Amino acid sequence: MSSTHFGFQTVDEREKAKRVRGVFDSVASKYDIMNDLMSMGLHRAWKAYTVMVADLQPGHRVLDIAGGTGDLSLAFAKKVGPTGQVVHTDINEAMLRTGRDRLLNLGQVLPTFVCDAEKLPFPDAYFDRVSVAFGLRNMTHKDQALREMARVLKPGGKLLVLEFSRVAKPLEKTYDWYSFNILPRLGKWVAGDDASYRYLAESIRMHPGQEALKDLMKQNGFGHVDIHNMSAGVVALHVGIKC
Repeated sequence: MSSTHFGFQTVDEREKAKRVRGVFDSVASKYDIMNDLMSMGLHRAWKAYTVMVADLQPGHRVLDIAGGTGDLSLAFAKKVGPTGQVVHTDINEAMLRTGRDRLLNLGQVLPTFVCDAEKLPFPDAYFDRVSVAFGLRNMTHKDQALREMARVLKPGGKLLVLEFSRVAKPLEKTYDWYSFNILPRLGKWVAGDDASYRYLAESIRMHPGQEALKDLMKQNGFGHVDIHNMSAGVVALHVGIKC
């Protein structure tokens, strides 16, 4: 039996996906407001920077993995225009449904699929860009997911991984205090769920830091990887170019 991390717990690999699904089933309806509260609105700037770095052109095909409530899918669709294509995906049906409904309310009809990033149902070398925002850390086999992302990218295509990372050393104690004291209380107050937000804080600590993730991407199909630290390393955007 193989084991993996679920936050600070060690669990059977087969259990992790089910537990992660439970977390996001619980938070889906309040996800956007919680993002604003948790990041003090900064997640909007992080995503806007990701869209800029993506350097999308009209006609590009984009895969948004762990697309959730659709922020990036919406921004990408505006960039690629009517000749392009943005595919909005998530492994969690509740999150995807919330995002699909939101996009429809905003007049955007995008292909939407429930799918596992470790087994993407798309052909080789199909997309110009692949994005995964705040989702990679929840995946059981990150190496397999990265290989799949490389597989569906065209040669020279970009993978954009936006994820919580290692904060600058002087801020570590303050950030830890906020994450393990304030964040669960916000979750309890707004979403009625402190345990899920405690898991989210723990999952950030178990995720590879900036250099470790860069190495992992280079080992799994990406010849060049740039790191863009934001908010003193609270978040990092890794941009990988497919070999």
